[in-house]
Amino acid sequence: MSEQERQENIEETIESYPLVALKNIVAFPHNRHALVIAREKTVRAVEEAMLRSDRMLVAATQRDAEIDDPEPKDIYTIGTLAEISTMQRQQDGSMQVLLRGVRRASVKDIQETEPFLRVLAEIHPDEQASGAQADALVRHAIGRFEQYAQLSRRFSVEDINSIVALKTANRLSDTLAAHIVTDVQQQQELLETFDPLERLEKICVLIGNEIEILELETTIRSRVRSQVDRTQKEFYLREQLRAIQEELGMDLTSESDELRKRLGEKQLPPEVATKVRKEIDRLERMPQQSAEISVIRSYIDWVLALPWNERSQDTFNIEDTRRILEEDHYGLEGIKERIIEFLAVRQLRLQRANREGQPRSESLGQILCLIGPPGVGKTSLGYSIAKALGRKFARISLGGVHDEAEIRGHRRTYVGALPGRIIQSMKTVGVRNPVFLLDEIDKLSSEYRGDPSAALLEVLDPQQNKSFVDHYLELPFDLSEVFFICTGNVKYQIPRPLADRMDIIDLPGYMLDEKVNIGLQHLWPKVLREHGLGSEQVRVPQPVMQHIVTDYTREAGVRSLERQLATICRKTARRVLEKPNTRVRLTAHNLEQYLGMPRYTDVQLSHKPRIGSAMGLGVTENGGVTLPVEVVTMVGKGDLLVTGQLGEVMRESAIAALSYIRTRANELKIDPNFQDAADLHIHMPENAMPKDGPSAGITIAMALVSALTRRPVRGDVAMTGEVTLLGNVLGIGGLKEKVLAAQQAGFTHIIAPAENKKDLTEIPAKIRQRIKFSLVESMDEVIDIALMPDEENTEVRGGNGGEIVALRRDSPLASENESEGNKLMQTDKSVAQKQEKHAQENAQEASESFIVPSEPSSSQLYPQARSRREEERQ
Repeated sequence: MSEQERQENIEETIESYPLVALKNIVAFPHNRHALVIAREKTVRAVEEAMLRSDRMLVAATQRDAEIDDPEPKDIYTIGTLAEISTMQRQQDGSMQVLLRGVRRASVKDIQETEPFLRVLAEIHPDEQASGAQADALVRHAIGRFEQYAQLSRRFSVEDINSIVALKTANRLSDTLAAHIVTDVQQQQELLETFDPLERLEKICVLIGNEIEILELETTIRSRVRSQVDRTQKEFYLREQLRAIQEELGMDLTSESDELRKRLGEKQLPPEVATKVRKEIDRLERMPQQSAEISVIRSYIDWVLALPWNERSQDTFNIEDTRRILEEDHYGLEGIKERIIEFLAVRQLRLQRANREGQPRSESLGQILCLIGPPGVGKTSLGYSIAKALGRKFARISLGGVHDEAEIRGHRRTYVGALPGRIIQSMKTVGVRNPVFLLDEIDKLSSEYRGDPSAALLEVLDPQQNKSFVDHYLELPFDLSEVFFICTGNVKYQIPRPLADRMDIIDLPGYMLDEKVNIGLQHLWPKVLREHGLGSEQVRVPQPVMQHIVTDYTREAGVRSLERQLATICRKTARRVLEKPNTRVRLTAHNLEQYLGMPRYTDVQLSHKPRIGSAMGLGVTENGGVTLPVEVVTMVGKGDLLVTGQLGEVMRESAIAALSYIRTRANELKIDPNFQDAADLHIHMPENAMPKDGPSAGITIAMALVSALTRRPVRGDVAMTGEVTLLGNVLGIGGLKEKVLAAQQAGFTHIIAPAENKKDLTEIPAKIRQRIKFSLVESMDEVIDIALMPDEENTEVRGGNGGEIVALRRDSPLASENESEGNKLMQTDKSVAQKQEKHAQENAQEASESFIVPSEPSSSQLYPQARSRREEERQ
């Protein structure tokens, strides 16, 4: 045949076929291949091939089996034209297909890529080989195959007979390539080899290599079997591996040699290196059956894994630190400056120590401790400090830790012994100078197994932690370069020796405007990202954020606020999936559709004076709280009943307050023998919450005076302070948190001890402008300020409740109260007008897919203000 006729014949064999991409398999002509097909494009290609009269398709192998949706460039251009012999559909949508290879095919062009690959393929005819050389090569290949089959024992007698019966180089080479060669790259290379003699020769070489490997395995197996007797069967695998390594000429290094190599690469202190070297010698001499081998090996691994000399480079810069703190936290200006000052002093001490050659442990000073209610950013401040210093960060939660071994570790004599949490975290960070956050240090507990707070004394003392000894290691480890930061909720629960080693920084709760800004600038973008929403899909204006803070959260931090924002995003996500074009803009009217009815009401306009009731202030681990105190008198024999889960200190405060009142009975116009015929019941609501501390002393005394004199206590006054038997008012702690709680509850006048005058500077200026502070030294001053005139000047309404609703017209306080009421009415009116105007603007801009309720009036928005104005008119 001439060259022109050959080209014409090739052009006649070019045709369009569906293409199936194969993973980890190469289809060969004259062979059958069972496939399980699940990919959509492959299923479509098979379905298209079934519609053809010849049921033909092109099967080509992927270059990378990890690609699920291969493109044309990801598929080899040489494949096999195959016929679908059988096809069965499975219940899961996949197919079981049996392909029979026909001819080699070359992909010339890609005609379609969707919904499946359709290619223009050139079909290559089988090249035949004849002559003495072909016959000799076929006989040689059959002989090598029989030898291989005898060693591998992979083929049945029927398979061997069917392969031996093949006498042509073309059919024999393709069959051996499909059944013996397992490497996909080698199979593809054989498929692309069109000359049958060349292909068969390559296969003979591959079979020869496999025969050598099988013979070597047989030799190794027989050698190992001869070396292992009946009493040493457990060493069979180890000896087999050793024999394999010997045959391959690999360098046999024992476990002890590897450990010595690691010890040489690790720069350890001399004492530590000597200890590890002795342990390696013990490991080498230890019998293989000994159970102590794993203990020694684990110990050596722990010592070699610790960062004895590895450290990260400090990159402290005041401006960068200030920028990082500003980006990560809103507000807390005083706290940020305090942290920057602490870091600056620490850095200067380090620089001086480096110049003078002093140990670094003597230059680091105290440990930083952040105290505040949950959700105010203590842990995140630790992250920011680590970022500013360029150090790695590690965190340990100490809440509920009651075993000293959690800090110091267990001794190696115990089963399953491990180092303590400090050493474990040092191994995790991999450097000796990380930022270490000890979270919830105020929640440590002790029991018969030891006191973990005592174990922390050595960890947190800069003079001792340079040689911290863990019970598991039994070696001194230097913790002097670790920057320890502790966090807690209540400073009084921190053991005194620990607190003495710390520089304590108090983090107060956030004010209303701070929560609103944190919600808009930090929490809202974060929550949107977590829920897969964009800022254009849902908007929360600043007034709505303020409503969420005041009506749905009551906390010192912002965790509850983040949960409420997440609730909004979840409901919005559902609406967006139902209607993709939905755009949500929250207003004061549709907020309830997302968060439900408000959980908290505005009590700022509902404070009314009552007889026997006074409002105190307290501090919990969640921040400041209001503590109402109620006192009633009953006919009795002088008993004093105290309820409300009060602690021992608070009960003693009640007894002291009663004794003070009895000494001042004449001045207060009380019958000195009132206890002979009356019982007193002191109660503090919210029985489920335990209460203790001396700061409610003046509140209890004030409620007792009010109940005994039948004179009400002013409703806009909250008070805190400790009272003595002589009526002196002593200082208290947590004034800032208490003032924040009073401001949030709507109190405009606070009575506090004169000793706490210095603490007023910590209170934000905005709050000091809104609240009047009365600093007192004696209980007489408290009575003069908080106690209203006697019953002759008041008109009591409400029956047994004793609630003061209005002052008599002829009372000297009536004109003053009326002027204050007019001011309140004017304030309420202006606030209501602003709210109505803002609500109208929101209603116009809202693009919600549901109906927005009609605009309520000012009396509907502010029912408390309306009732207050009606009372003032009366």
